[in-house]
Amino acid sequence: MTRYKCHVCKLIINEEDLEDGLCPVCHKQVVEMCPADVPRCSHDVVETIAYCNVCGEPVCPICGSHDVVQISRVTGYLQEVGGWNAGKQQELKDRHRWNI
Repeated sequence: MTRYKCHVCKLIINEEDLEDGLCPVCHKQVVEMCPADVPRCSHDVVETIAYCNVCGEPVCPICGSHDVVQISRVTGYLQEVGGWNAGKQQELKDRHRWNI
């Protein structure tokens, strides 16, 4: 069964309940959920990020939820990574972190 998630109101919708690709609550576009996604994340801020083995999207490293906003200071100031182009996002994924 395919599930869809509204990233505005966080509602999870089953395929048979979906009409016109819009959330029945807020009427925004929904996206198909990754099979590895978990419905809810209760973590406010975490220092690291993980990437899903199934779809490659960023996930919470603690619970595996895909509802994360990744922020980086790579360009000299804090910025949401979602607005970067694909090349810059891949560069961030390829970086290795070191603790000294």
